[in-house]
Amino acid sequence: MNDINNKNKPIKRHSALQPLSREHHHGLLLCWKIRQGFKRDISPERIKVYADWFWETHLAPHFEAEEKYLFPILPADNENVKKALHEHQRLKRLFHKSDDLIKNLNRIEEELERHIRFEERVLFNEIQQAATAAQMQDIETVHVSDTHSNFCDNLSDEFWKA
Repeated sequence: MNDINNKNKPIKRHSALQPLSREHHHGLLLCWKIRQGFKRDISPERIKVYADWFWETHLAPHFEAEEKYLFPILPADNENVKKALHEHQRLKRLFHKSDDLIKNLNRIEEELERHIRFEERVLFNEIQQAATAAQMQDIETVHVSDTHSNFCDNLSDEFWKA
């Protein structure tokens, strides 16, 4: 009976993973900003400028940190790691596309949100359960020293507020 109750109980995020989870929150905000931009009939070019900035400044370094420090905790043939790596590549391609902006931005918004939810609900929990204390300490030490762990937004064109 106790095991059943514990399965539904959320796992407390280890402090080493909390900065990456906060970065996920900012990624979800990007998705919201894209949706707000479309609701407000903002030109897709304006939204793309912000999305490109977000990719270069925050998302690409975030993916790199996950791939370098988190994913290797699990075996390379782990299905959830393979899924996350595939999604990283797919999102990278979407961010680099410049044609059919409306369709592409909608795909970014949908796929990034789905990807973040997957990592938070499935992959990070699996990594947290498999990682040793030393591995978590390494992640915490490296990530705290990385400059991309402190979010600074680009407010030069707040199209989502227009």
